[in-house]
Amino acid sequence: MEQLTALEHDRERLGRSSTAEKVADILRERIAEGFFTPGERLSEMEIGKALGVSRNTLREAFRLLSHEGLLTHRLNRGVFVKVLSAEDVSDLYRVRRVIEGAAVRRATPEGLAALREALAEGDRAVQEGRWRDVGTANLRFHQALAKMNGSERLDDLMRQLLAELRLVFHVMIDPRLFHGPFVPRNKDLVALLEAGDHDRAERELEIYLDDAEAMLIEAFRRAGPGAA
Repeated sequence: MEQLTALEHDRERLGRSSTAEKVADILRERIAEGFFTPGERLSEMEIGKALGVSRNTLREAFRLLSHEGLLTHRLNRGVFVKVLSAEDVSDLYRVRRVIEGAAVRRATPEGLAALREALAEGDRAVQEGRWRDVGTANLRFHQALAKMNGSERLDDLMRQLLAELRLVFHVMIDPRLFHGPFVPRNKDLVALLEAGDHDRAERELEIYLDDAEAMLIEAFRRAGPGAA
């Protein structure tokens, strides 16, 4: 299974001092990359074996991610990836507007370099038709954008938020139609930041986020109850 193979490769990241926080970091990252889907049951035995961690450590990691809103525990059934709603989409985008809207006025050379790296990653994925990876590159682009705020707390919040957002992406039947239009818009945003036109960059970002939110909410409407 692709998920477990990926987790086995992640095991070396834990080192000798494996902790629940590190395990949670790995699982959060894998959720943000689209490896786990909404409503999917997570096997303690399989994931614990793949990562080489104890059941107690894994359960603590699950608890941390449940607190973040990424997992949910169902009595006598186990732990599942959370299924989000259209209301969650609206709330996620409210937070994004605050964090990313502030970041566009704090562009740095290092930040712009990280944005360009994410753009290149997205271009490679588009050329190879890897649309899940296009979505991952897009999330990394926005994580790099938020990082220009210069706040570790906001970095952590954005990382959690984007993992939730990835769960929302699953409502889109055709990821190419969703992610495709935003690839050139990411490039346009970087061009404005490089030119120092922060006012226009902020306006364009607001429209960008409005459009993305509207597309996702419409997808939820069409999918009906229990979507994503």
